[in-house]
Amino acid sequence: MRMTAAVMYEQGLPAPFAQSRPFRIEEVELEGPGEGEVLVEIRGAGLCHSDLSVVEGLRKRPLPIVGGHEGAGIVREVGRGVTECQPGDHVAMAAVAGCGKCRTCVSGRPGLCQAVSGARNEGLLATGARRLRLLDGGRLNHYSGISVYAQYAVVVPQALVKLPKDVPFDVGALFGCAVVTGAGAVFNSAKVRQGASVAVIGLGGVGLTAVMAAREAGASKIIGIDVLPGKFDLARAVGATDCVDARDPHVVQQVLDLTDGGVDFAFEVSGNLSALEMAQKITVRGGEVVGVGLGKATATFTVAHLPWVAEEKVLRGSMMGGGVPQDDIPRYADLYLRGRLPVDRLRSDHIGFDQLNEGFDLLHGGGVVRQILLPHGA
Repeated sequence: MRMTAAVMYEQGLPAPFAQSRPFRIEEVELEGPGEGEVLVEIRGAGLCHSDLSVVEGLRKRPLPIVGGHEGAGIVREVGRGVTECQPGDHVAMAAVAGCGKCRTCVSGRPGLCQAVSGARNEGLLATGARRLRLLDGGRLNHYSGISVYAQYAVVVPQALVKLPKDVPFDVGALFGCAVVTGAGAVFNSAKVRQGASVAVIGLGGVGLTAVMAAREAGASKIIGIDVLPGKFDLARAVGATDCVDARDPHVVQQVLDLTDGGVDFAFEVSGNLSALEMAQKITVRGGEVVGVGLGKATATFTVAHLPWVAEEKVLRGSMMGGGVPQDDIPRYADLYLRGRLPVDRLRSDHIGFDQLNEGFDLLHGGGVVRQILLPHGA
């Protein structure tokens, strides 16, 4: 079939993106689903900082490629052998899709599956197929095995999680990345306990979801930290007990004073190395620093060896929430429907394809949380 999609031909183009146009909106060809694959009509797709980092060239992808890795839609067709879903199902689409057979998948960590991540890095589906192509027949790659900046996508069923039909698509899209990543970091990776103190550095979609999850987990102190104080009202509305401006030269001391020596858990969500250094400084002895944000692929950071050992601090990575989306997303959707995880508060605006590049300018400037692309219009 022919469909409209956002295609990236070059990474690292300069801002403003409304002028450099990293995404070109054009018609492309999409083959129907093969064995073990599913065709989904995309009804909502989020603009995420991970996508922005790819636009900026911080993490390389095979080009040309149809962008987007956070979405929701309706199953329209299933390939031979697919039993996990059926036409008409409403689904969230998550980039965490393991093979189900390797060591990490069997241990309940599909986000670390090497077999599937290898295929994704080559622009393929987990089946090894490529269903996208340019109108001239040229090769066109899949982004994270999903490519939701399009009207339709062919994916593997492991990337789909059924959603209750009373979850709107523009909210359901958030569950595929922002929600599963932020809430999972709190519930799965850190296992935040009742009464714990928490700091979240970076109050975008993932960070604000972590704030919500920390409140749900019963944290007694939840400190939101960001360079943009304009985000603090929303952070407080969804669970933050305190907010601190990351640009304040006394930010570390402020957190230490608020928590009697440091937080039990510091979540670094921005992918910024200076923020990661701050996270180590504001964590109490015996506490945990949880790295959630992804930065430049070649970036490295240092750890002071003696304090790390003597103070028994834990440095932990959390990839896409460190869990199993098929188990976690239904739980998070239930919390949303019961008003306990108000992820609809993350929505900043709805946009069309013609606003996509400008949308990344707004994301780059930090003035929005989650813009939702509606590939078929309002």
